Amino acid sequence: MPPADTPFTITVCGLEELAGHAEREVSHVLSILDPSEPEPEAFGAYGEHARLELKFHDIIEEAPGFIAPQHEHVGKMLEFGQELLCDPENVRHLLVHCHAGISRSTASMTLLLAQAQPDLSAAQVLAQVVHIREKAWPNLRILTLGEELLGRQGEFTKAAGAVYRLQLERRPEIQRFFIDSGRAREIEVALAGNL
Repeated sequence: MPPADTPFTITVCGLEELAGHAEREVSHVLSILDPSEPEPEAFGAYGEHARLELKFHDIIEEAPGFIAPQHEHVGKMLEFGQELLCDPENVRHLLVHCHAGISRSTASMTLLLAQAQPDLSAAQVLAQVVHIREKAWPNLRILTLGEELLGRQGEFTKAAGAVYRLQLERRPEIQRFFIDSGRAREIEVALAGNL
């Protein structure tokens, strides 16, 4: 359950969890998919809602044959967040999903919460994110692009280190996975906080 102080109800999930949220009266869906992924069938059971679908890979560096998150993607995401805030408070329910509900979705949620709560520090916003999605590992590239667009250069990429460290303490074996997946920069951000 989201902390009471978030400006809208938030659900974060992966593809396999989507069907389980069909009855939750979601008003807005941010759907982040791999470029080759079709629209999830689960949305057929959802009631009326606004939806933004973005397609890019869960990577933090440009790579041949892959589509990395771009300013355009993050800009659309933030516009969608502004639309959400125009709805009455009592009906705002944002569902954010990606493939696993861990990286692209939690980075996106971080930026949407930061946009809606500009007075909160990056650390406070990320604490909300971890409270909502315990296994959060926000995609560093999305955070970097978003903090530029929000005029908060460097804040979220630096604060993400604490989240990465928390997850590495919980599951040290994932360090090798992220390094092997071309995401060593996230591990560097995590370890920089231990220096």
